Formats: sequence, structure tokens, C-alpha cells
Amino acid sequence: MANFSKSNVPQFSVDVYQNEYLPEGGREVNAIVTVSATGGGTIGSAVAAPHLYSPGQGPDAAVAIMVDCSGSMDYPPTKMRNARDATAAAIDTLRDGVHFAVIGGTHVAKEIYPGGGRLAVADAATRDQAKQALRRLSAGGGTAIGTWLRLADRLLSSAEVSIRHGILLTDGRNEHESPEDLKAALDSCAGRFTCDARGVGTDWEVKEVTGIASALLGTADIVADPAALSADFTQMMETAMGKEVADVALRLWTPVGTQIKFVKQVAPTVEELTERRSEAGPRAGDYPTGSWGDESRDYHVCVEVPAAGIGQEMLAARVSLVIPQGDGSVQNLGAQGLVRAVWTDDMAASTSINPQVAHYTGQAELAQVIQQGLDARKAGDVDGATAKLGRAVQLAGASGNADTAKLLAKVVDVVDAAAGTVRLKAKVEEADEMTLETRSTKTVRVKK
Repeated sequence: MANFSKSNVPQFSVDVYQNEYLPEGGREVNAIVTVSATGGGTIGSAVAAPHLYSPGQGPDAAVAIMVDCSGSMDYPPTKMRNARDATAAAIDTLRDGVHFAVIGGTHVAKEIYPGGGRLAVADAATRDQAKQALRRLSAGGGTAIGTWLRLADRLLSSAEVSIRHGILLTDGRNEHESPEDLKAALDSCAGRFTCDARGVGTDWEVKEVTGIASALLGTADIVADPAALSADFTQMMETAMGKEVADVALRLWTPVGTQIKFVKQVAPTVEELTERRSEAGPRAGDYPTGSWGDESRDYHVCVEVPAAGIGQEMLAARVSLVIPQGDGSVQNLGAQGLVRAVWTDDMAASTSINPQVAHYTGQAELAQVIQQGLDARKAGDVDGATAKLGRAVQLAGASGNADTAKLLAKVVDVVDAAAGTVRLKAKVEEADEMTLETRSTKTVRVKK
């Protein structure tokens, strides 16, 4: 792990939103934990003028760009050209001093640049050489994404850097290795680098691409029109260049007799973290959150406490932020929040739901019913699909999630949004359905 100079480490803060009051016998405590990182001081300058950056200024980083070169990338031929242009745009966005490599992915993974099992260091000359090398990207062969990820991991781990990031582009299904092979590759890469995944066109599998991004704590999206790839790649790379601290974990300590029911990220996207806990000493566990720049995210923590009598109170959980170090020690980021439980016989106090908790419970349900509705639609279950997608329209409207409401309106005809009354459209563009599925986990924040 790198040691950061204080000047460019963001300051982390933790805010807890909850209704701490429980009725007699009440045992479930819900809290929204907002984690914010501010004032890293490097992001604005990195994005505004990437090359004006001296290598010492930003955190040391390495990026591997994995480009699908399977045969289908030639249909239409503009797809491969757009992928080359997008990769060139991403290379242009690299900060001076950042280590990088380009990988061509088929049923095997090939080093396109720089080669020799190593990474190049970005400057005017290497950026230029890399863009020349992109001419060697040609379409032909199958798709085995696990091999791309394993090569990216080998290359990224060859540099002594604090931030390791992958960008993966695919246009097809992972047909040349088993789902078990891909899962094994993801398991071995998890925690070693973060990765953003993009599906281009409409012949790829949404659950595959979102699964890759989820396992590697990155973002997933669809680029239905290959012409939009350059803008998307530039933005992804700008965001990657803005990351300033890696491997941040949300550490939860709970007292004896207390159980953690779940931990999930709820903004900017819904991401289950419960199963990813690693033990961190007595009654404490770490949940991985990946790399951070100047940004803010929300987490929903649900804790089951032992029952207690009226007037009693207890600390249900303590939340802190740490960076686990290789030697078993941790760097504490100095921010913490407390989740409390207070038992009361005041009905009004114990039955009111905190607005943040209510909002994000709705957003998590929204993501879930979209997924269930689209699965039902694919299975030919018209009634099930109509009910779930109707509920989704209702939730999107109530929570002000306008982007999701727009995507839903391309798949269903909305009769009454407030009541959730919809009809399935007879004909739906594949790109519209895939966009809704890929973006189903994107949430909106509580209006303050």
C-alpha cells in the first residue's frame, strides 16, 4: 500500500440517518450511513488538464484496458473502429506517470501494448506508441473474459502502485469458457483491482457484464450505439484518474448479542455487500467499497439487537473507515458514526420511519422489481411482468427517479403511474430492454 501525503488524501466523513426509537420488544435497527470523501485536491486538475499533471501530484495508478476482439466485433465493421477510437481517447485521458497496458481479448488474451509482460508509463511518447499499436486490434476468435481479467491482474500487479483499475469492453456472450471459469477468475481478481465493464451493441449478456463490474466494485453500462464509445471511455478514464485512495473498507463493530442482518450500498447504485464481509477482530467485520475520489455514497445497515425494556438504550453498531494493509494492520481514516437503539413507549416516536431509510428501501425494491419484471417478461409470464414493472413505475415516480421512469416507459405503456397501472408494450427495442436491465440498480439520492 502506498503512503499518501496528507495533501492529496481526501478527508472522509460519516453521517448516520436513522430513527433510533424502538417499541418494547423491538429488535430491528435500520440506518443509512452516508460516507463522503472531499478535498483530495487532485481531481479537478486531473480532469481539466490531464497532461499538466506531474507524476508526483496524483496518486500512483495503473490501468489495463481490455478490448473485445472476437469475430463479432466486425459486425458491423464500424464497431471495431469505434472500439479503437474509444481506446485511443481513453489513452489520451491518462495522466502522465500512470502505468498502463492495452489487452486484446478473444478466447485468449493478448498484450497489444506495451507487451513483454509489463506496463508502459504514460507520457507523450508512450501514448503515441499505444495509439499506433491499436492498429493491431483486429476482430477474429471467440470470447473468454476470464483470461482477459487474469492477464490484466498479472500486468497490474507488476507495478508498485496504490490504485489498480481495469476497463473492459465486450460485445458478446462469454461463450468460450464455462461460467465456473469466469467466476474463478473474478474470485481471484476481487480486491486486487477495480474494473468498469461496458457492453456494446445488444448481443452481450447483461447479467454477465453487471456481474463482472459488481465482483470488481466497478460500474457497468450499455453503449447501445458504438459511436458513443469514445465519450463513454473518456469519462470512465477521467473518473479512474480521479480516484485517490484504494481498498477502503466499511468496518462495522457490533456489541455482544447483536447480529448484522445486511449491509448494502444504496447510492449511487444498489450493491449487496453482506456476503463480502471479512472478519476484523472480535465482533468487527470489514465490507469492501473499492477506490474513492471526491464523492459520496450511501449504505443501508440493518442490525438485530437483543430485546430490552422501555427507557433502555444501547449502541447497536459503530461504523468506521479503514484501509487494511498487507501486514494485517489497518490505516484508520479517522471518520466514524454510531448507530443507536432506544426503547420507548411513545408510539409516534417508535413507528415513524426515517425518511432516508424509507427512500432507500424503496430504491432497493425498485431495482429488484425491475429485474423480476424483466425476467418474467423473458419467461413469457405476462401477468407477473405487468405486476412487477407496474410496481417499478409506481416506485420510480414516488421517489423522483426520473431516469428510471423514462427507461421503464420504453418497455411498458404507463396507464396510471401513481397506481402502478401499466400494459406491456407489444414490441420493445432490445437496446431499450437491456438499458433498463443494466441501469436498474442506479438510484437517486434523498432530496434534502
